[in-house]
Amino acid sequence: MAHGTTNNRKLATPQSIDQVVKSICDIMRRGNCAGALQYVPELTWILFLRILDEREQREADEAEAVGVPYSPSLAPPYRWRDWAAPFDEETLIDVNGEQKPQGWKRRELQESAMGSFFAFVNGSLDAEGNLVGLLPYLKELKNRLDATPRQKVISEVMTGVERVRIDTERNFLDVLDKVHEISEEAVDPTHVFTLSQVYEGLLLKMGEKANDGGQFFTPRQVIKAMVRVVAPQVGETVYDPGCGTGGFLAEAYQYMLENLGDTATADQIETLKQHTFWGREKENLIYPIALANLVLHGIDKPNIWHGNTLTGQEIYGGLFEDAPPQFDVILTNPPFGGKEGKEAQTNFDYKTSSTQVLFLQHVIRSLKEGGRCGIVLDEGLLFRTNQDAFVKTKKKLLDDCDLWCIVSLPAGVFTQAGAGVKTNLLFFTKGGPTHKIWYYDLTDVKVRKKTPLTLQHFGEFFRLLPQRADSARSWTVDVDDRKRVAAEEARPFKEEAARKSREAARWKERLKESKKSKPRDESAIAEAEERAKALAKEAKEAEKRAKEIEDAVYDLKAVNPHKKREVDTRTPEELLDIIEAKGREIQRALDTLRVTLAPRRS
Repeated sequence: MAHGTTNNRKLATPQSIDQVVKSICDIMRRGNCAGALQYVPELTWILFLRILDEREQREADEAEAVGVPYSPSLAPPYRWRDWAAPFDEETLIDVNGEQKPQGWKRRELQESAMGSFFAFVNGSLDAEGNLVGLLPYLKELKNRLDATPRQKVISEVMTGVERVRIDTERNFLDVLDKVHEISEEAVDPTHVFTLSQVYEGLLLKMGEKANDGGQFFTPRQVIKAMVRVVAPQVGETVYDPGCGTGGFLAEAYQYMLENLGDTATADQIETLKQHTFWGREKENLIYPIALANLVLHGIDKPNIWHGNTLTGQEIYGGLFEDAPPQFDVILTNPPFGGKEGKEAQTNFDYKTSSTQVLFLQHVIRSLKEGGRCGIVLDEGLLFRTNQDAFVKTKKKLLDDCDLWCIVSLPAGVFTQAGAGVKTNLLFFTKGGPTHKIWYYDLTDVKVRKKTPLTLQHFGEFFRLLPQRADSARSWTVDVDDRKRVAAEEARPFKEEAARKSREAARWKERLKESKKSKPRDESAIAEAEERAKALAKEAKEAEKRAKEIEDAVYDLKAVNPHKKREVDTRTPEELLDIIEAKGREIQRALDTLRVTLAPRRS
């Protein structure tokens, strides 16, 4: 048990915490971690070990207070308080039954030969040739026969850490000191701002540049709105098949925890923290960040599978072993624009190289009967009806699920995350067909980097949602009626196709007879061949037209019927006058520029 403290200063505001984090990032940048994709993963495992140690200290104290035995995840000298915390003689910690000062191992390493600190952290060979040290120890925890879920999480957070990236021991020690400042205990509990939000700010930095991590990040306000709509409840399982840094799962946890309030039982808290959240992530860089992010939010057991969701190729599945076959709630933003190979396509009924279409099929398959889903999908998936897999996937969605709401987001929502794709939010419940879809249109909201989409923009949406009422922004599409109208419009073409096919069949029979007759009538044969071929082509064209009409039902793009179309009523002559006037204006500006530059030339 630790006595005393070396960190009495309270970081009372988001700004004070941000300032400490900024100073850490500054040290990392000067220490050979130039970009966010380098310093965020580095800070991830360091901050994770700090918070882990703090939580285990608190849990040990609580267990001691009630006389319950406690087994820590890490043994000395691999705990933060041993090797990373600043040395402090007044803060005593238990080390295998002996009282030692906090930071005793750090002091020992600093007083040893140069390079000893990095050798301890990165690992080195002992006298028997075994690799020993902090990182090797942490990575091996999951391989123990009696490994706890938390020990498996620790090992997985460390999977991508081969060595300390920071260039010098001095810079590394400076980072450790700063991280020690932003412990959970140092955050003023009277302030609602949480440490997890600091980390989310760092994750945002990973998504600020196109092609530099943006595929992992869904804007927080969009996530908040989606979680609020789907409203997961304690006791339900929540799943994200492409979880990235874990934003949806973290927000769902926060929502469920707040809804429990002060009446939460110990069983409910345990269920929420250990048995609720499931996900999959492919990227080696992002997977450990997701685990750390979820732990920082308070989820003790993030059940995240490391591998390719679509191919089923597993890298590590130890945290996903007890996963149910289907889930109560799915919240996800699958990658769009990607291309999948045959290996992924073989696992799906409707084969396509389009990543988002395969993900949608996976989501439908993974959702329980009665389960609810909120998913971000690109505009292309909604309106495309020129490829069978797109149409059949959307048909399955409307047949097997009640797609009861589509929110059309404005362009630029994902600009901060490096993606300029037009997107929509789809909400559906599995277990019955779709009869009506309620649309809400946010496309007229001007979203830019400095004026992002906020929850305030969803204010009217949430007011109208319970009744799914019509407004200038909202309307309802009757899917059953669209199907009926499409069937009526397609019927003449189907009848024409059937008629042409019968006629073509008769001409084919006549062709057979003509070929058998003696003597052969070549002109009759040629006529029969030509007529059979022409009729078959006409039948095929009629069938194609009928299919296009019926497939158009599955164009789900939001088209606001209340929006007034802006029509330019100016005549060609008026437009020419405007062009001429602009031309004269440009010429005057050029003349002025020439006069200004003339003295310089002379």
